Amino acid sequence: MIDAGPCRALAVAPPAPASLRLSHRGRSAKARRNPQYVRVVDDPRYTRPEMASIWEPQTRFKIWFEIEAHAADALAELGVIPKEAAKTIWAKARDATFDVARIDEIERETKHDVIAFLTHLAEIVGPEARFVHQGMTSSDVLDTCLNVQLTRAADLLIADIDKVLAALKKRAFEHKMTPTIGRSHGIHAEPVTFGLKLAYAYAEFSRARERLVAARKEVATCAISGAVGTFAQIDPRVEEHVAKAMGLVPEPISTQVIPRDRHAMYFATLGVIASSVERLATEIRHLQRTEVLEAEEFFSEGQKGSSAMPHKRNPVLSENLTGLSRMVRAYVTPAMENVVLWHERDISHSSAERMIGPDATVTLDFALNRLAGLIDKLLIYPANMQKNLDRLGGLVHSQRLLIALTQKGASREDAYKLRAAQRDAGVARRRRLPDAAEERRRGEEVSQRRRDRRAVRPRLSLQARRHDLQTRVRRKLTRRSGSRIPSGHAT
Repeated sequence: MIDAGPCRALAVAPPAPASLRLSHRGRSAKARRNPQYVRVVDDPRYTRPEMASIWEPQTRFKIWFEIEAHAADALAELGVIPKEAAKTIWAKARDATFDVARIDEIERETKHDVIAFLTHLAEIVGPEARFVHQGMTSSDVLDTCLNVQLTRAADLLIADIDKVLAALKKRAFEHKMTPTIGRSHGIHAEPVTFGLKLAYAYAEFSRARERLVAARKEVATCAISGAVGTFAQIDPRVEEHVAKAMGLVPEPISTQVIPRDRHAMYFATLGVIASSVERLATEIRHLQRTEVLEAEEFFSEGQKGSSAMPHKRNPVLSENLTGLSRMVRAYVTPAMENVVLWHERDISHSSAERMIGPDATVTLDFALNRLAGLIDKLLIYPANMQKNLDRLGGLVHSQRLLIALTQKGASREDAYKLRAAQRDAGVARRRRLPDAAEERRRGEEVSQRRRDRRAVRPRLSLQARRHDLQTRVRRKLTRRSGSRIPSGHAT
């Protein structure tokens, strides 16, 4: 039986240094010299260290080492390499801090990131490093590592959704009997409760959690199959051992590359979750409008809403979530396109994944945590809800009266006419008009007079209409200036 080895799955690394999380525009001179130091997230303000640490170079190289070391354990158990060599690999590099700058230096010469890493690993391990990576290819390391990172990211995202669900549940029960107006097309429709609004979101994020759990399972595969995925130079039992040690399952059938439909499903799930975030954020933005003001983001002491207008209390968190959600959805398209690869392997997907993997997970992680805090501290105004509910003087209950009239023998058409008359009366009272029906009649008369004028107006040729327009322009200019304008200057 193959031992799992002395190295456990890597825990979340310490928070990333600031230099690792700067954009291209603001990164340090050290980062500019060493591309591995560049954080893939453009703005550290939208980055939580727990998620960012998963994508740091040091974490990535640690996972690469684990994959190589576990494979060495399996090869030693199978008698392919000496057992002492496998033990030495673990002993010398298990607690090593990999020199990212040194790996970058080697990569500038080799133009190959995995070879650069293996060269640096040999500098740490010594002669026994010749037994590392036997029968393997770079895709075995890169693809398995990416899936480890995505599964760890999914674990954090699932925990984030749980925070959102907890906040929604608490506030939904708090306002389960708080009446408010439900809107259709943005127009007052029928009464609901504010708790029901939050329950909608709770059900949606419950589905989101289920999808994310399924996406995590789908992407949690490992491939240690060698060049073009044939196992020609490495035993399938090595793959089984590495998969178990890294918390994955062996890829059932693959080329040299783990099939990217798995990753497309993963990122599509993140995109759907982002849409759910934006839907709830948009609801809050609408409710915070001055003329509505049924709910409002918490405004902390000392917070400023506008550099010019001191009275402003803007829904900046909801607007921020809207923008972040759009970015997460933007990463779905390249993930879909990455499914299409040439034959047994190409790396057209690689450059895209190096960006969308960290950026999508880091961005959504931040957004979900921000959303949880927004809901938890959301200010809710039941008095304004009741005021808005009463704005139409009870007309929002018209459907119940319509049903009652039909049950008493009236046709739907007659019942609807009766309700329309009542509606007009209500509109008249609201607008302080003498009669809404009279207003509508007058509007129709004006429209008819305009149609009549158009009907009797002679049909002019294009040239005649142009001349007529020029004449009218000259007259206007003459009236304004008090002097006659030559006809040649009319246009």
